[in-house]
Amino acid sequence: MTGLAEAVLAVVRADRSGTVLVSREPITGLQIADGHPIGKWHGAPRNKELWQRLLLMQSKWPHRTVFPEGESYFDVEYRHGGETVDGLGAAHLMDGLGVSLLVDACWSEHQLTLEREQLVENDDREWDESETSEVSVRHMAEKDHFEAHRAWIKDGVEAVRRGGLNAVRRGEELWEGRASLFPHLRFLPRVEADLRQLREAWVRPLAIRLAELDQTVAAWNPATEPDGPQWRSKITPEGQNRKKLCVFEDFDGRSRYFDTHARFTPGPGRVYFRVVAEPKTLHVAHVGLKIGI
Repeated sequence: MTGLAEAVLAVVRADRSGTVLVSREPITGLQIADGHPIGKWHGAPRNKELWQRLLLMQSKWPHRTVFPEGESYFDVEYRHGGETVDGLGAAHLMDGLGVSLLVDACWSEHQLTLEREQLVENDDREWDESETSEVSVRHMAEKDHFEAHRAWIKDGVEAVRRGGLNAVRRGEELWEGRASLFPHLRFLPRVEADLRQLREAWVRPLAIRLAELDQTVAAWNPATEPDGPQWRSKITPEGQNRKKLCVFEDFDGRSRYFDTHARFTPGPGRVYFRVVAEPKTLHVAHVGLKIGI
């Protein structure tokens, strides 16, 4: 417990304004082990200062309160070793850092592989089906683990100070900075409203997906890859019955299909676009909920 407390407080020193401690229950009720409540640890004089500083950090509990208002992520579940790990799942969803008490060797790594099961829309758009994948989450159980994440924490602090993609927190910032953030993407004028109204919880995953699309197009050579870019995540066309919903007026005034889309959340978040070979770019027509729902 002392090692975990020292690790958590090392993160606070590195990013004082950006760190909170979120748990399933208030830390005052934690059981370090069977028959060993946390009171036995913080009652020792040598742990008094560590304990007081941990209490000051826990402004949010349970872990689901870390999600932005209106988001529950009920359609996704995370497991480790076959056991459900909601807290580590929350850390992954919010691009954070999961913490565990080192009461088992399985928590001795600074990076953990989790099994994620989520409901995704069937390609025929008729029902949801379960999709399982492996994901990696940052993890810390002792002070040595902090060193493995020091650079990531520092980069985040610097990004907020400098601005840029990692500092974006609102959809309107994506719109206003689109030319510099995503030089290989062009957004139809109608997308401005999509981005300004974007749910807070969707800003970060959307920014990551747009950056990925931008990098993919930048690496694309239309002369040698005439079928299009080599996508780095799941990209699918709309079904024939729904394609008619994806007609938008392009920059030249002509109506075209923008029926290719990428997902940016475990649920219904979509980016609809069309690929343009010359000059190589993606024209983005819609961001947000799946069209038609």
